[in-house]
Amino acid sequence: MKILYHHRVASKDGQYVHIEEIITSLRKLGHEVIVCEPKSIQSTQFGKGSDTVQKMRSLLPGFLHEMAELLYSLPDYWKIRKLIKQHKPDCIYERYNLYFLSGIWASRRFNLPLLLEVNAPLFSERSKNEGISLQRLAQWSEDYVWTNADHVLPVTEVLAKMIEARGVAREHMTVIPNGINKKFAADLPGIEGVNARYALEGKLVLGFTGFVREWHRLDRVLRVIAENPDENWHLFLVGDGPDRPRLEAMALDLDISDRLTVTGIIQRQQMPELVQRFDVALQPDVVAYASPLKMFEYMVLGKPILAPDTDNIREILRDGENGLLFEQTNESFNTQLLRLCADDQLRCSIGLQARLSIDESGLLWDSNAKKIIGIFQNLAQS
Repeated sequence: MKILYHHRVASKDGQYVHIEEIITSLRKLGHEVIVCEPKSIQSTQFGKGSDTVQKMRSLLPGFLHEMAELLYSLPDYWKIRKLIKQHKPDCIYERYNLYFLSGIWASRRFNLPLLLEVNAPLFSERSKNEGISLQRLAQWSEDYVWTNADHVLPVTEVLAKMIEARGVAREHMTVIPNGINKKFAADLPGIEGVNARYALEGKLVLGFTGFVREWHRLDRVLRVIAENPDENWHLFLVGDGPDRPRLEAMALDLDISDRLTVTGIIQRQQMPELVQRFDVALQPDVVAYASPLKMFEYMVLGKPILAPDTDNIREILRDGENGLLFEQTNESFNTQLLRLCADDQLRCSIGLQARLSIDESGLLWDSNAKKIIGIFQNLAQS
């Protein structure tokens, strides 16, 4: 099968990890994948975004930037059209983005089935976090793409219900959560090098990966550490983010700067070695409809995860079995974190079951690729 993979992601972060892994898994199954993506992504480093996009956002008023997003669909359509005529794909796989209409246009023009991967309800997300100037146009563009795709792939059941409420029939959706590649946990060196580099020898490491923001509420971890001065607990942040200065200032105020380490941006190939040093893996908060990539990375490395007791997390984790969940209060968070810190056996059993869950629940990129192919084949037969 020839698949045209279409996306508009301009930053190399968790989004692009998903893209690369699905493409790799589809190719491993023997399918040809032709990629239609922004040219700038090839020269972008991991953890960075497109300079052009960032400049546009900073210089243009909101409504002009949004119009530019919408108008991007015009040249992008001609790029897809050229690739379709050149390679004659059997279908289109698209990662959803707001104001991104060209994939649907090409699907209809060339009578190609289109699978739409949806990771977030971007109209409501952007309205809440950044603000949207062209409200009606933005919502129309989202509804247009969602309802005209041949099949929609939300990453959680929570998100599927949100999409269904906007008019997409349930029989036209399949929930496929994020996954992991087992190579992420393969052939890792020992932890001695990490201990030496970051002075972690003999410490119980409370770890977090990714782009840390204030809503992650990692300040709660620092307070727990400060309230237990006789323990060897250490917060290890593998990544960077806008909340870093606040956390470092807080650690200084609490006189625990020596119990906080922030690595800064780490290339993806370095992450498994660092994450394997975690004694407790933190998923301290989560967007209600998300399928957090870090959670699957923690699981494949056999790490005991502390995560919020929300509907989307419960789709993957079972409290006390392959994760430890907390109600979204400071008291519950502190209680469950203290449980994990104090109980070696609990950490070991939860971490082991987390790793086993990867196979038991098919939480692999390769499994996701097989589901995608099965959906394409069903569409071809219908």
